Amino acid sequence: MCTKSPFGEFLRARRRLMTPAEAGMSCMNSRRRTPGLRREEVALLAGVSSDYYTRLEQGRQRHPSEQVIDALARVFRLDAAATAHLHDLARPRACHQERTHRPVAPDVVRLMEHWTHAPALVVNHRLDVLVRNRLSTALWRGYEYIDNLVRFTFLNPQSRELFVNWEGEAAFKVAHLRTMTVVVPDPSVHKLIEELADNSEDFRRLWARHDAGVTTQASWPLRHREFGDLRLWRQKFPIEDASGYLLFVAQAKLGSPSESTLASMADAA
Repeated sequence: MCTKSPFGEFLRARRRLMTPAEAGMSCMNSRRRTPGLRREEVALLAGVSSDYYTRLEQGRQRHPSEQVIDALARVFRLDAAATAHLHDLARPRACHQERTHRPVAPDVVRLMEHWTHAPALVVNHRLDVLVRNRLSTALWRGYEYIDNLVRFTFLNPQSRELFVNWEGEAAFKVAHLRTMTVVVPDPSVHKLIEELADNSEDFRRLWARHDAGVTTQASWPLRHREFGDLRLWRQKFPIEDASGYLLFVAQAKLGSPSESTLASMADAA
């Protein structure tokens, strides 16, 4: 799924999504036909010439300065993660052979096993699930496509029942994949993207936004088909010395009904 200018594609996508009002511009023409901003408007706001910005979008100018990149990030109101992604796009890394799964460190696995009332799992840069603890296994038991969190979200209709905020969950995972295409160049990521794009209209819609970042929602409301509603708090932690590996762990508020539900789930595991 190679493109001539991922940097230019990102700029086009963000320009079309942003309205003049969001950019702080007064639009006098009520019959405006252009979706989002015009190229010359972005150029004006970023302090560059219209010709230079056009060349950036078209991939004919491939080495913008850090100052130009930061100016464009301000125009499009990008957060820190998306701004970092834009800088990475301007300086792409060489693509390598497909990565093989490195074993998760035994100390990490042992730590996860001690969390008897907190579901935890480790994923790689593609969000393939590498290892789960006992409670996470119980939480996901019986669902299909749980080998990869993005496949589950977009290819299993039951994900819309499990994730109360399905749109937010899906957007987070797409943004993660978008970032990984640059941060961890790996042909297998592109193969996964092609599979999802071929089989999910929602994936194609969210992918077209060019959102990027690896942040995740702290609140993680679930509606489990067996155990009912769960209101959990979820956090991710990068694993040192394992490029792209993340540890996800979720827990319930002390004394809450969700804590009791997790305890019941652990007893049934």
